[in-house]
Amino acid sequence: MTLHRVHYKKMLWPVVIGLLIWFTAPLRPVGLSLIAWHMLAIFVATIIGCITQPLPIGGVAIIMLTLAALLGVIPVDDAIDGFGDSTVWMIAMAYFLSRGFVNTGLGRRVALIFVRLFGKKTLGLAYSLIGVDLVTSPATPSNTARAGGIVFPIIESLACAYGSTPKDGTERKVGSFLIYSAFHGNIATSGLFMTAMAPNLIAVALAKSMHVQITWMGWFLAGSVPGLICLVCVPYLIYKMYPPEVKDTPNARAWADGELAKMGKLSLPEKLMGAIFLLALVLWMLSSFIGLDATLVAFLAVSLLLFTGVLSLQDILHETGAWNTLLWFSILILMAGKLNSLGFIPWLSQSIGHSLHGVHWSIVLLVLLLVYFYAHYLFAGATAHVSAMYGAFLGVAISAGAPPMLAALLLGFDGAIFSSTTHYANGPSSIMFGPGYVTQRDWWRMDFVLGLFYLVVWGGIGSLWMKVIGLW
Repeated sequence: MTLHRVHYKKMLWPVVIGLLIWFTAPLRPVGLSLIAWHMLAIFVATIIGCITQPLPIGGVAIIMLTLAALLGVIPVDDAIDGFGDSTVWMIAMAYFLSRGFVNTGLGRRVALIFVRLFGKKTLGLAYSLIGVDLVTSPATPSNTARAGGIVFPIIESLACAYGSTPKDGTERKVGSFLIYSAFHGNIATSGLFMTAMAPNLIAVALAKSMHVQITWMGWFLAGSVPGLICLVCVPYLIYKMYPPEVKDTPNARAWADGELAKMGKLSLPEKLMGAIFLLALVLWMLSSFIGLDATLVAFLAVSLLLFTGVLSLQDILHETGAWNTLLWFSILILMAGKLNSLGFIPWLSQSIGHSLHGVHWSIVLLVLLLVYFYAHYLFAGATAHVSAMYGAFLGVAISAGAPPMLAALLLGFDGAIFSSTTHYANGPSSIMFGPGYVTQRDWWRMDFVLGLFYLVVWGGIGSLWMKVIGLW
């Protein structure tokens, strides 16, 4: 066998910055312990390693956890305990649920049904594709899987059916508009549901470490109004900014009918998958009222998929995305929790809070939201960004006097909408931009405009809505 490739040059920045922080411990602020400073050095080096990726994130996390244990920063028992976090296991279970959508073909069938129902016009096609994302997002924590595994193949098939491809310069017929609309629909659904993307659950876990408990239903209620506004308005805004050349698509229904005919009648695995998904969705919605833990609901759904034969044990074992996420996410959550328990996050929050003394919490929160949003130009993915900044920013907001639940949710929503910055902002953006339907100039130009819209809707209208329903 050949050796797996490791990008050793990409290790330079994590090593240099980690060592720099480690050896400046004598200059650390008064009141901050040596072990807290060393934990900071390892955590920052880990986050930078997750960004530069000299090897996959899971490998970076394992190496840094081992280093932390060897250097005595984290006891081995604590390191192992990190893999028992319930939020981490909820992510893994939700990945297994999404595997059921793919294996059974239910996700594709739902997409084709939406195209058949709403595909008479190009704008209607965009809404139908976003509807598919909306339906599948509560149980699919990988927005990349939704975009790449379900929505994108349908768009490519539709674009080809209408002779709209980048290869011959006809992408503006329908393909460009559908691609870009579907991407922004993915952003809205990612913010609407706590379980719609993994970074949301990272934010929930970090908020929990600061004693802010966000439930599945609480997140959904808070995000319902801004999320629905975006789902309704954004495709229309894109239609005006970036109109397709072909406005009517009467053949889309016939194409969808043909594809559905090839699939045949609804199979038993699809029926079981649909029923179990609906059960999980209802229980998640009721979990805060009936005292049922959201992670237990996810375990129940996966157990039913195994019991009914919709998933096999091999499906579970081969779902590498789930196990990879469980591995590195457990380690990052452990490190972030240690920064809090060792006193670094409280110290940082108090220090910034004192420097902003006299500034109203609303101004502090607004500045944090804007910095958090536009900092995403420096990140290629939401996970590392949320892991690096969410906890610290939430601590600063709370220390400035912001209502904890309001700050936690607004920063959580920010983790979804800051994907509207670049063509490398997250997995879905890379998938949708890659084939060349939308130029980089158009992508960045329209993203900048829509980013402002998102900040107003999620930050402004969202705050007012949360005040109305009593979340702060």
